[in-house]
Amino acid sequence: MDLYVGQSRRHWCLHRDLLCYHTPFFQEKTAGNDKLKPSKIELLDEDPQAFELLVKWLYQGRLDDVSDMPMDKKWDYADTCQKLYILCDRINMPQLKDTAIDQFRKGCNETGLVPGPEEIKPIYDTTAPRSPIRRLLSRIAARQIMDPDSNSDASSYKLCFESSADFAIDVINAIRQGSGPRLFDDPTEGTGCCYHEHGTGQLCKVA
Repeated sequence: MDLYVGQSRRHWCLHRDLLCYHTPFFQEKTAGNDKLKPSKIELLDEDPQAFELLVKWLYQGRLDDVSDMPMDKKWDYADTCQKLYILCDRINMPQLKDTAIDQFRKGCNETGLVPGPEEIKPIYDTTAPRSPIRRLLSRIAARQIMDPDSNSDASSYKLCFESSADFAIDVINAIRQGSGPRLFDDPTEGTGCCYHEHGTGQLCKVA
């Protein structure tokens, strides 16, 4: 079967039975008698590099381990594994999803890099609530926001907050779960000058 992937229409010729064995997505796409079965499938919204990893897994039963790669290759591979996860989510391949997200997490850990809002937003746009990758990304963002050594704060994720209420809820819940039982000081107690219009150190004229 001929498959065309991405805007570049990268071409693969793959075994129909192998595709159908691993996912009902291709079973549905190729349903019908032999005369009516399509000879090609187009996946023009998918990433060709991610699909290349899928093909490797189909025929070899494994993905390369990001730990075995040189440092300058790790992040690009991790990012492709994240795109592979999204592809597998769309075509219903849960086992490969799990492998992909493990490689993505490992790549983030070994490079010390994490996805930014530009990478997170399209994932929230295309995945379901309570998706494991949403849970992962919201916890990454929450940790970046809370980390005193990080250059990121909540405003760093403004793009995601504006486009997805789910992201905002997930991040707040992740911060709550990760910060433990400590409660903030009661903002209704004590001096109120931090809520006044006058500047810090200026005389407060409220009696």
